[in-house]
Amino acid sequence: MEGKVIEYSQKFLKALSRMPKNIAEYAQEKERIFHANPFDPRLDTHKLHGKDKDVWSFSITHSYRIKFIFLAKGGVLFLEIGTHDIYK
Repeated sequence: MEGKVIEYSQKFLKALSRMPKNIAEYAQEKERIFHANPFDPRLDTHKLHGKDKDVWSFSITHSYRIKFIFLAKGGVLFLEIGTHDIYK
């Protein structure tokens, strides 16, 4: 994963801009960890189920998550950021 491109959906960027400052800072820190290793145990990366069966998620804090997909060309697309409500 090192050196792979992380892309951001408009929905993700809009939600990130509305996050509390401390959550946005945690998200940046977790993104650095993710970039080095998407399956680092500190992220609790896991595949979702049901309508999101092709989507993955990792933890920013106990309450906040980032939903993402692996792209065919080897990159990653961050779809959403937020509380557990992003799963609805």
